[in-house]
Amino acid sequence: MSAGPKIPPDLAATIVDPLAFGAWQPLLDAYATLRREAPIALAEIPGYRPFWVVTRHADILKISKDNTTFLNNPATVVLAPIMAEMFVSHLMNGSPHLVKSLVQMDAPEHPKYRRLTQDWFMPANLKTIETNIRTIAKASVDKMLAMGNECDFARDVASMYPLHVVMELLGVPESDEPLMLKLTQELFGGQDPDLNRTRAVQMSAEDAAKIMAQTVADFNAYFEAMAQDRRTNPRQDLATIIATGMIDGAPIPDYESAGYYTIVATAGHDTTSASTAGAMWALAQDPDQFAKVKADRTLLPGLIEEAIRWTTPVQHFMRTVATDTEVGGIAMKAGDWLMLCYISGNYDESVFPEPERFDATRSPNRHIAFGSGAHQCLGLHLARLEMKILFEELLDRLDSVELAGEPKRSQSTFVGGPKTLPLRFKAA
Repeated sequence: MSAGPKIPPDLAATIVDPLAFGAWQPLLDAYATLRREAPIALAEIPGYRPFWVVTRHADILKISKDNTTFLNNPATVVLAPIMAEMFVSHLMNGSPHLVKSLVQMDAPEHPKYRRLTQDWFMPANLKTIETNIRTIAKASVDKMLAMGNECDFARDVASMYPLHVVMELLGVPESDEPLMLKLTQELFGGQDPDLNRTRAVQMSAEDAAKIMAQTVADFNAYFEAMAQDRRTNPRQDLATIIATGMIDGAPIPDYESAGYYTIVATAGHDTTSASTAGAMWALAQDPDQFAKVKADRTLLPGLIEEAIRWTTPVQHFMRTVATDTEVGGIAMKAGDWLMLCYISGNYDESVFPEPERFDATRSPNRHIAFGSGAHQCLGLHLARLEMKILFEELLDRLDSVELAGEPKRSQSTFVGGPKTLPLRFKAA
């Protein structure tokens, strides 16, 4: 590992602590200190391999766009303790990945796999399903209003609406959506006692990896059966595209096929759910901003971008240095591991004045919540469209919203956001 500035132990502990992500403010304070005093520095934490922590917007963007120097595949792209890395490597015969999806690929493999489905997520194709998305949005608002004047918006609306949209695209029957939601929460919320598979408050790194492997195995079994069905009975859905896809003239191998299904089925809805809940959380805390957006729908695109920035559902990714390089005046050697802290980048004061304030009129809003470069989020257009349509329906049918209790964020270092959002509302 290269030599360089080191992060103080207390700050290093905070940025890998799921409780800090749930509490949020301690995490934002830690990132602010790092941006100011050590924007690229080495974290040496007991139980983990040393890694560089990158906290400034400009540095994260530079690394994200350089997909030749900074790679996804050589090591896990999600921070994991040494014991978990060792367990996965043993289980997967040397691979660092439980799941091999677009996220775990580099060129030339990555663009070949991305091209298989990217047309489905482009605006031209999304226009053909916009009416269907609006029908789902209307039904979601109907369900919310039928609850009276209170609901848990994160659980009752934000988690279910994008789930239904992406499962229809993928081809998963509605009856299986609860299973998909459960497995997704277990995969992304493995550190949270309210979301993980065993509801354990604490567990060893190896036990956590074993439980995660069980969740992945359940996903694999489900999608293997779906792939077999689509090869025999093809349909007009994403499941068929993946099942019948060819890479370099050969069918997609089972490992990569399972990973493709899993990333579409999980990232395709969970992150949008988080940003949707984040937007409503902000509006419930600020009646004036709610009224402003309700009266002027041209503010909706700004509301959506600000919600995505303010929430930042994908909270970090890891990269591995391919060749000796330098970023922000810090020398890095081939093989070094580094963490891109997207929350920190999206709260960088040099890019976002008053970053902790939610402002639907913020412009420009150069957030990096979707990533950048070759690995920019495949579903970003779908996420924006889903949020736009849902808030059009919500703003038409709500006169006011306010918090009915204390919202809670998930205790997760990887993918996070509101897990509960008690809301009181008045219908229009």
